[in-house]
Amino acid sequence: MTDFLYGMDEDGVATITWDVPGRSMNVMSMAGFAELEALIDRALGDAGVKGVILTSGKKDFAGGMDLNVIARMTEGGAQAVFDGIMATHALLRKIERAGMDGKTLKGGKPIVCAMPGTGLGIGFELPLACHRIIAADNPKAKIGLPEIQVGIFPGAGGTTRLVRKLGVMVAAPFLMEGKLCDPKAAKLEGLIDEVVPAEALLTRAKEWVLAAKDADLVKPWDLKGYKMPGGGPYHPAGFMTFVGANAMIMGRTQGVYPAAKALLQAVYEGALVPFDVALRVEARAFTGVLLDPSSSAMIRSLFINKEALDKGARRPALPDQSVKRLGVIGAGMMGAGIAYVAANAGLAVVLVDATLEAAERGKAHSDGLLETAVLRRKVTLEKKAEVLGRILATADYAALAGCDLVVEAVFEDPKVKADVTARVEAAVGADCIFATNTSTLPISGLARASLRPDQYVGIHFFSPVDKMALVEIIKGKATGDRAVAKALDFVRALKKTPIVVNDARFFYANRCIIPYINEGLRMVAEGVEPALIENAARLVGMPVGPLQLVDETSIDLGVKIARATKAAMGDLYPDEAVDAVLFGMADQGRIGRKAGAGFYTYDAAGKRVGLWQGLAAHWPVAGVQPDLVTVQHRLLMIQALEAVRALEEGVLTDIREGDVGAILGWGFAPWSGGPFSWLDRIGAAKAVAICEGLATFGPRFAAPDLLRDLAARGDGFYTRFSGLNTAA
Repeated sequence: MTDFLYGMDEDGVATITWDVPGRSMNVMSMAGFAELEALIDRALGDAGVKGVILTSGKKDFAGGMDLNVIARMTEGGAQAVFDGIMATHALLRKIERAGMDGKTLKGGKPIVCAMPGTGLGIGFELPLACHRIIAADNPKAKIGLPEIQVGIFPGAGGTTRLVRKLGVMVAAPFLMEGKLCDPKAAKLEGLIDEVVPAEALLTRAKEWVLAAKDADLVKPWDLKGYKMPGGGPYHPAGFMTFVGANAMIMGRTQGVYPAAKALLQAVYEGALVPFDVALRVEARAFTGVLLDPSSSAMIRSLFINKEALDKGARRPALPDQSVKRLGVIGAGMMGAGIAYVAANAGLAVVLVDATLEAAERGKAHSDGLLETAVLRRKVTLEKKAEVLGRILATADYAALAGCDLVVEAVFEDPKVKADVTARVEAAVGADCIFATNTSTLPISGLARASLRPDQYVGIHFFSPVDKMALVEIIKGKATGDRAVAKALDFVRALKKTPIVVNDARFFYANRCIIPYINEGLRMVAEGVEPALIENAARLVGMPVGPLQLVDETSIDLGVKIARATKAAMGDLYPDEAVDAVLFGMADQGRIGRKAGAGFYTYDAAGKRVGLWQGLAAHWPVAGVQPDLVTVQHRLLMIQALEAVRALEEGVLTDIREGDVGAILGWGFAPWSGGPFSWLDRIGAAKAVAICEGLATFGPRFAAPDLLRDLAARGDGFYTRFSGLNTAA
């Protein structure tokens, strides 16, 4: 079996077709590179070949490099990584020069890339080395270089070529943010050369090959006197560009993502030297990034482990349980969001609320989201009508007949949920799975209201539902495998990432994020400068500080959770100091962003203006402030320790889910790969030492027995629990 096929027509045009067997989308492997090079050599060495079309046998061009291969590249050390990257550069440079004379730049054979659909990563770096890029007019296709999002950067010439093609400022969003474009937008941005109807793709590619002249094959950077668009580092305009780019990267990454810094270094140094030397600079920087523990952890969590979970790594071995008709009870923010993502995924949805008016308001949420997408030209009016047509808004529970999954998203009140459960079970068939969308209430207790507790499961969506990628599936004590399989198949249909956890108050995600918020509130009560708390969080890689997060989720919700938790725990409740701040803010009407007043102040448009200056009047700032590292350790360790306790107690049963869930669910320092990856990175012994240093702040920082055992044995989570996961 081969990844590339070769053919030549009667006009002397060779076609190399990328079509990896057994894959829905092409991905590049080391064997694939070898095959491609052999076919390029064949075409360049055959006097009868006038030019080459590189295309795909699938609906898309390529999804990028197989990151499992990239993860294994590090096993040979720095030299092996560098040599492998330089071999890739040599192949792409061979395509780029295409047999032309090195001095006259004549005599080469035209090579055009004909892209039927999406081209990402190496799936765009390879076209960049061709002499022309022609894409099919496919609005669903995405073109770009998203590597920065998984902790690396385009290292197969994409960085060097794109900067020389577009200039630093224009290339920056595609390299430093992983911005993707559809084909028409890609042409406008200068990423590709042509967009043609899909049926004309290969015809147009052949026309170009047969008409191409020597000058059409020479890249600007190979011409004498080439100057980088927008100016190089020592050009007045270019100098300001690099200053701005450096500030932008530091502002967005806080310096904790090695790939972003290495990318800018490769661009800056590469701009000072000839193209072939710049490729070596890029390869050196990429090697350093690939060997950095942060990048390997991000690749493992955000690609390898996430992909395994997306494909059903935790799914019980049962027949397909795809949802045919979905019921959603409660048309508030969560219920309306669930109805929208389900209808958008092609499911028929019955959206039920107490009144028809309330149900229609819930459906209107989908209308609003779709209208915004229409205005942004991401959705057609026909598509909007099609999605809305899948949602039936009603107050009649009888409309649920025929639903095979019902998701309840009503108030966090066990009595209300019990009443809804009874009404749903009276309306649906005996095989229907019932799911509760709750963020705090134990599933096993709620399932007592069900006649079929084995068909009762928790499905915890995160807000806003249409944007958040994670869904937490919770198994109650009686939840059966079919209910879990149904929930997993449902989440997969929505193209979200599921984690499966066992039942406990707050489950996994909220169990870990609430202590993070609480630690920030404790520090306010202690007199720690609020700006220090917030900046310490961001500087350690958290997307938002704990005070901003509680503002976003709303302080009154925090009050409700605190009261419910205190009622359940009684004398064991540990957060009285937190409540003093939380309740105090609520008493002053400062309940967060939705009210325009919380720990932050907001303008009329709801934009944060700054921290509320009145905080100091209620919780005075101490004269002596803790050092930055101590604050960071408190904020990061409080989350990581809770993740370890969840694993110890059996709430979490797979550390892959612990790491992926932490990053996607609440943004735990993505550079670290997640709490278990972070603890492995610093080492269990150091983690225990940090805990002991934080002991003066309370027993919540006591190292769990599992962590102490790992420290004593010199072990790590990804070595001890490797049987449960695929480690990079």
